[in-house]
Formats: sequence, structure tokens, C-alpha cells
Amino acid sequence: MNIQSAINKGSKILQNNNISSFRLDSEIILSKVLNKERSYIFLNLNKVLSNDDLNRFNDLIKERQTGKPIAYIFGKKEFWKFEFDVDKNVLIPRPDTELIVEVILELTKNKTSLKLLDIGIGSGCIILSILREKKGFYGVGIDMSKKCLKISKVNSNKLNLTNRVRFFKSDVDNFNYGKYDLIVSNPPYINKFSYDCLEKGILDFEPKIALYGGIDGLSEIRKVVNKSSELLKKNGKLVLEIAYDQREKVKKILNDKKFYINKILKDYAKNDRCIVSTKM
Repeated sequence: MNIQSAINKGSKILQNNNISSFRLDSEIILSKVLNKERSYIFLNLNKVLSNDDLNRFNDLIKERQTGKPIAYIFGKKEFWKFEFDVDKNVLIPRPDTELIVEVILELTKNKTSLKLLDIGIGSGCIILSILREKKGFYGVGIDMSKKCLKISKVNSNKLNLTNRVRFFKSDVDNFNYGKYDLIVSNPPYINKFSYDCLEKGILDFEPKIALYGGIDGLSEIRKVVNKSSELLKKNGKLVLEIAYDQREKVKKILNDKKFYINKILKDYAKNDRCIVSTKM
């Protein structure tokens, strides 16, 4: 079977199983099997696949047709400028979350040293991306999950950052280590109604603890803001990812804890996604 036929067959299987990105996923899977860029697929449609490559492709299509995300199938996800290890215990990094990295780099463009805390690190993609860009920064990451911490440590090793970041297993309420110039968090913020309506690939495979923010979606955000008010230095910055409909409620939570709202940024879909505030 040649590349064109394999792609068509894989796409059809995925389409029949309600995978909306059926063609793209089929191409990505085959390019990974062949260890080639996707452009190679387009330039070699008539190339005949070996039996081993075809069998491997078919096996991976079967995994994907269950709804299992591509990132979990291969254990890798691109974020910012880097490739991060991921597994079922960590949330898959989203392109919209790169906005947080972008805004923090802009906020700190004139800083040569800074102490940063990431609450709920997951794969470590946010804090590690920032530390790679800013050589004089030091970071601390916390998470309740031992398995998240393990993945973060793997990624810090890959990015040669082990001497500039420390990890702690802790929930936000009980963490009292240090004072920080900047705190960042992408907390669970999906409310009960929205969580129950998530697409199957997210609901069935990604960790609930990283997504579900309580009945109103704000329970973890409140905890992050409360703790940040204690751990931030005066005039320190708090950068939070939020849901598209949480702007006003999160502003009130921040104002009640004496935070000044600097700006609210929109994601690629023009929805509110990130709120920047200062501890007064």
C-alpha cells in the first residue's frame, strides 16, 4: 500500500469514529511512523510503505479512533519553542496558553533576575518555557500530583534547567515557601455544566483534576488568588489563565484581595483568556 492509500484509509476510519481532524491526524500519525516531516508525505504519495510501517500506522489509527489525543499516543507536545513530554496524568498544553508565556516575557523584558512561582505546573510547560528564555530567572513549581512532578522533572532535565527550578508536591492552600516577584497559574477553571459537555477526547482522556474548577469554575482560582496575596512581594504580578466567561467574576475576586487589574488579554479566538494583576 502506498502513502496516499494509507492516508485515505486512516482518514476514513477516523472520520467514521467522529474524529473531526481525521485527515490531519492521519497525516501526522504516518509522518511520525516514518520519522519524517509532514511535507515528506505530500511529496511522496506514491511511495510504497513497508509492512512494518503499515502495521504500525494501522495500530496507531486504532488508538486514535478511540478518541485518545495524538499527544498522549506519542507522549510529546510542542509548546512555545520546545517539545515537552506528556502523558495521561498531565493536561495537554494548548496554543492559547502560550499567551501567558508571551505576556510574562513582555512584562519582564527589562528584568535580569526574578523569582517565579507556577501554581499547578502540570507538564511544566509554562515555567520551563519562561526560564529557558530568561537566563537569570529562578523558578518554583508546585502541584498536588506526584506524577505531574515526575513529568515536569523530565522536561526540566531535557531543557537543562534543573539548577534553576525546584518542584514541590503541595496543594495551593498549604504552600508557604518563599516570596515571589511573579506568580503564574493555569488553574482548573471549567464549571460543572461545561465540564459535562466537553468533547469525548478531553472528557475520557485528560485528567479531571487539571480541568474541573468546581460548580462555578472558580473554586481553584479563589485559592490561587488567596495564596498569591500572601506569597507575592509588594507590587508583584499575578498572571492567571481564565475561562472566556469569567472576566468580571475573577476581577472581583482579585479586587477583594487588593489586586490592581493591569490588563486582560484575548486568545486566538478573541475570547478573554489571561488576566494580569498587581499586588497592592
